[in-house]
Amino acid sequence: MTCFGYNTNGLAHHRLSDAFTLLAELGYGGVALTPDVGELDPLRPAPSLVKALRAQAEDLGLRLAIETGARFVLDPRRKHRPSLLEAAAHERERRVDFYRRSIDLAHGLGASLVSIWSGCAPDPTAADAPGVERDRVEPLWERFVTALVPVLDHARDRDVLIAFEPEPGMFIERPAGYLELVRRLAHRGAELGLTLDVGHLLVTGDLPVRSQIEALALRLMHVHLDDIKDGVHEHRMFGTGDLDLADTLSALRAVDYKGMMAVELSRDSHRGADAAAEAMRHLRRAS
Repeated sequence: MTCFGYNTNGLAHHRLSDAFTLLAELGYGGVALTPDVGELDPLRPAPSLVKALRAQAEDLGLRLAIETGARFVLDPRRKHRPSLLEAAAHERERRVDFYRRSIDLAHGLGASLVSIWSGCAPDPTAADAPGVERDRVEPLWERFVTALVPVLDHARDRDVLIAFEPEPGMFIERPAGYLELVRRLAHRGAELGLTLDVGHLLVTGDLPVRSQIEALALRLMHVHLDDIKDGVHEHRMFGTGDLDLADTLSALRAVDYKGMMAVELSRDSHRGADAAAEAMRHLRRAS
């Protein structure tokens, strides 16, 4: 069954209870929650709020997933830092702790999965960039894989799935990097699913989108939907960029993908309700 969701980073000015109601009324079947400073602070979530949101989601028939892309939740001065790639072990541990807390939050909310990404290397190196020097990235790979294992351990203990998102500009920015990460995790690699942002494929040039979906079908656990124009990493409304939405949705149906397909329009919070409604109109026309 198709489950269109919407990421709350595109409804940043809405109370989460209002966002849940709005999205259910618009026909969304899921919510990709980005806990952030404010109402649902992932470092100190109010148990009463977690309980209320879980009950509301169940009442509205909404599936939930947790996104961990809040920009300054760990450091008010450094966007998306610290990451699992930091040189200092105590900084890497702060990110591990954040992921553990996000997993606990998912468990409390009844969310099926937590989506994560690599973050940027301190000297922004992309592990999967063409021609990258192995000696330059090997220590970063070792840090990242080592730090990720306890995250997978905690997720397994809480019966929560972990999905990894390649993100343009980060250490792992394309599907090839994700597959390398799975290889390096060895027997633990089977525990790490893929969050595929179809717009990112237009940024990194991993095209056509349909071919990527077909090649990665067995790993797909979570999908982000957004449009991209001219390869610039700015999430746009459908129809304003180069994504063939109808073909993308057709490809997901063809591989029998059953996870959430979450619209991610983080720059549209200033018109969040209208953007969510407009996106749903596009999705219905393209389905």
